[in-house]
Amino acid sequence: MKARLAAVALLSTLAGCGNVGGSAGAPPTAGAPTSTAGANSGAILEYAIPTANAAPWSITSGSDGALWFTEWGVGKIGRVTPSGAFTEYTVPASGTDPDDIAAGSDGALWFTETNGNKIGRITTAGKISEYPIPTANRQPQGITAGPDGALWFTEFGGIGRITTSGKVTEYQLPGTIVWAITVGPDGALWFTEGTGEKGIGRMTTSGAVTQYAIPSGSLQALSITAGRDRALWFTESDNGKIGRITTSGAVTEYTIPPTKSVPAGLNAGPGSITSGPDGTLWFKATTMVGRLTTAGAFMLFTISTPTTGPEGITSGPDGAVWFTEDGDKSKIGRISP
Repeated sequence: MKARLAAVALLSTLAGCGNVGGSAGAPPTAGAPTSTAGANSGAILEYAIPTANAAPWSITSGSDGALWFTEWGVGKIGRVTPSGAFTEYTVPASGTDPDDIAAGSDGALWFTETNGNKIGRITTAGKISEYPIPTANRQPQGITAGPDGALWFTEFGGIGRITTSGKVTEYQLPGTIVWAITVGPDGALWFTEGTGEKGIGRMTTSGAVTQYAIPSGSLQALSITAGRDRALWFTESDNGKIGRITTSGAVTEYTIPPTKSVPAGLNAGPGSITSGPDGTLWFKATTMVGRLTTAGAFMLFTISTPTTGPEGITSGPDGAVWFTEDGDKSKIGRISP
């Protein structure tokens, strides 16, 4: 993710075999929630992570009814219950930068280690395993559970696949910077491409790739998710838009409207996006959480503490939307649809 942010900053400036290890988590720590009014409706709850400067990024729901998130700033995997009780687990190898995280078909959580060039796995009991990627310096980024029971992940120059037993296969996309990945309603893997690429890619589980250009020419499609309308929705972090692409490749783009915190002429900087429990799309931006209907209507909610990057967002097991907040506050946020 740090590499992903470096690319965003640059754009703004210019115009096998697992090594098994584990870390026992401390007893759950109750986060003290703070509440802030949303710009258009109810309150946002924020829970401070016990470890200072944790730099939380990706977040997902686990099979145990809790939320799981990565802390790349301190090399940990965090867990928080819907009531705000935290547990943190240290990744065995230091300096690996845990980035994206997803629930696997085996009930465990799987995550990418960007600087470690590994894929990690953590059980809901906190046992961590790590699996090296065969090709050196691939810097894995996004990860998702595939339609075939395996985990699929993005890496610089390709897409990877890892079975729940740890076998890795890589598919090369020479010269392509690949960020996020998700499963589409057509059973294929859909992914976002970085600077200088077409923007959105599609790969079948057999490795056949199709690429689609974004009409506005966005150079930084960042996050992608499947919507309930059987289309894929993605963020364009360099121009303040949310995009929609059908499985046949037709693209529509929606510009995030101005707010008091992000007035007209400034980029809202949308980061992660998820399909919400209410059938709409929810996304995280620097100063807000946004909601977008499949018809293109926005609702924006201001966060009390502006944060520094395109952090993660997911639907929680409690029917709420949960998100991470980076920066010196290092919080987990919750908002009810």
